[in-house]
Amino acid sequence: MDRSFSPRRFWPALLLLPLLLAGGHMLLWRWMGGQIESSFAAWADARRAQGWVVAHGTPIRGGWPFAATLRLPAIRVQGGAATVPGGVIWSAEAMTLRVVLPRLGDLEVEAEGVQRLTLGEAAFPFTADRMVATLALEPGVPPHEGRFSADRLRVGLPSGTLDVRSVTGRMDTKASATEAEPALTLAFDARDMGLPMAGPLGSAVEYLRAEFAVTGPVPGGRVPAQRAEVWRDAGGTLELRELALRWGPMDVEAAATMALDEGLQPMGAGTLQVMGAGEALSALAAAGAIGSRAAVTAQAAVAFLARSGADGASRVELPLTIENRTLAVARIPLSRLPVVVWPSATP
Repeated sequence: MDRSFSPRRFWPALLLLPLLLAGGHMLLWRWMGGQIESSFAAWADARRAQGWVVAHGTPIRGGWPFAATLRLPAIRVQGGAATVPGGVIWSAEAMTLRVVLPRLGDLEVEAEGVQRLTLGEAAFPFTADRMVATLALEPGVPPHEGRFSADRLRVGLPSGTLDVRSVTGRMDTKASATEAEPALTLAFDARDMGLPMAGPLGSAVEYLRAEFAVTGPVPGGRVPAQRAEVWRDAGGTLELRELALRWGPMDVEAAATMALDEGLQPMGAGTLQVMGAGEALSALAAAGAIGSRAAVTAQAAVAFLARSGADGASRVELPLTIENRTLAVARIPLSRLPVVVWPSATP
């Protein structure tokens, strides 16, 4: 038997290999596109079964060769009347779902064009140069982790346009959380915010970042008042792990732990650390944001409590409390909080 190497046998096989790879890639791309479309259809059907409205134009597949995409033009999602009086409506010119090779475990959701968020009677049109959420996918379970980013976010408010250079955020959930574990963690970081109109501390906020955690088992059901009561009785808390703000002359850092009282109203305690507190109080009083008597009392407390840090800057650390719908700083009542009205039944 002749076992010698023959180029005539080798080259046809070598030329066939790219065709096989291209065919396999095409089959994988078609399968990924089908998975995205069927998964979204299942999600939409589940929402409709709960009374939501999910509407969009004809889906369009694309993205080959490096991604599988599903573009949904004129998308509109409406529901949530049991949680928000009047319901929630979100709409966009288009939404694209994308899986990029080789990251098959991540789903990118990109909203395009002008969007609108309606909460009851309030409507907020907004747009961004780019707005993408990335969800971690696991077979058979809802996403438990997500990331969000937006560049040049512009939000229409009654007083004008809020312009934010960049926003990032993340969300983590744990369905089996116990009393001491976070069932939901939310965090965001907004940079270079241009306010629609100048506030008492100026028209530009350098940064605002925060991290929240909801601890304890989150009960099911469709009646918010009952769910809130069960969550409270199980020891549920809302932790403000971090709040940091730089606005004009003022730097603020805060942390707090909150819960619900017998009337299902917020209560809690925390700490507030402020740099530039004296200048901020003067500006707030001049703008009428706080009363003159409260400002004088707070100025005296600031002067007494101020301490110099290692950098030489003056800092004030104050206790925060929320009790009987009253927000107090260093036991000085600053504002009366509105009543939280919990819907007692599903509309």
